[in-house]
Amino acid sequence: MRYLILLLISLALGCHVALADDYRYALQPVEIAQGVWLFEGVTEDFARDNGGNIVNTAFIVTDAGVIVFDTGPTRRYGEQMRETIGTVTDLPVTHVFLSHHHPDHVFGNQAFDPESLYALEGTIQRLAEQGDDFSDNLYRALGDWMRGTEVVLPTRGITPGRMTLDGRDIELIAMSGHSGADLVLLDHTAGVLLAADLVFYQRAPTTPHTPGLDVWREELRELEALDFRYLVPGHGPVVEGTVPFEQMHDYLGWLDDTLREAARQGLTASEVMALPIPERFDEIAVARHELIRSVSHLYGRYEREALALISEGG
Repeated sequence: MRYLILLLISLALGCHVALADDYRYALQPVEIAQGVWLFEGVTEDFARDNGGNIVNTAFIVTDAGVIVFDTGPTRRYGEQMRETIGTVTDLPVTHVFLSHHHPDHVFGNQAFDPESLYALEGTIQRLAEQGDDFSDNLYRALGDWMRGTEVVLPTRGITPGRMTLDGRDIELIAMSGHSGADLVLLDHTAGVLLAADLVFYQRAPTTPHTPGLDVWREELRELEALDFRYLVPGHGPVVEGTVPFEQMHDYLGWLDDTLREAARQGLTASEVMALPIPERFDEIAVARHELIRSVSHLYGRYEREALALISEGG
């Protein structure tokens, strides 16, 4: 009997270890410029196969500590992110800047000191209003990857501007085109632009909370004019140069024109969702999926605009 009990305990411990290993993100930090490290996610949609690791997060090692940019999609991710940062430097995490309120960027907040969490006031408000709904959706989509994850609101608001932070020349830029409250970080010391979800590359952009594609496109022009060497999109590979901006301008311009013309022709939402996507976007991941989502989120606006034009013409 004693040996049977020991066997059962051993099996239980083995299952526990296997379960823990099953939920490892295998995060690999890559130094893309002096002191700037990137965790690159996959260009996919949320799935149990990827644990929600579809986002780029980053950290900057300064003279006195570590600046984190976004915390990832789950508590597990945030904890493993912090653990992996510890293999690069023994310095403490002093600042965690959150780019916007979408769950793939902020649901790892539990792994960090609440007093270190910084965000735009609009981000804090939106996360307070929408965080629980995001959480319900991700628990359904990711299952046990989300176990123990709770919504943690940032405690500190951000005043945008250029500053010296722990010896690092940092600029915090407030925008709104993607989510209504978007933070971009430009590290002048290393020439790295952390553009968050203002920029997607090789992956179709998500549009549910944009104040308008016209706003987004104008902010892209502003970002492109900044002085940087390396561009880190919110989703997709890091690039030296501005190629991702070209793709974003092209894609958002096509989406804007397509929705406007479809509304003018009186197409139904289902018909717009089935429209062909230009071959030049074949390399962009999940383009059909995001077209369907964009139509569901945005098409009503274009229909109302078309009706208003008809009324004015009548």
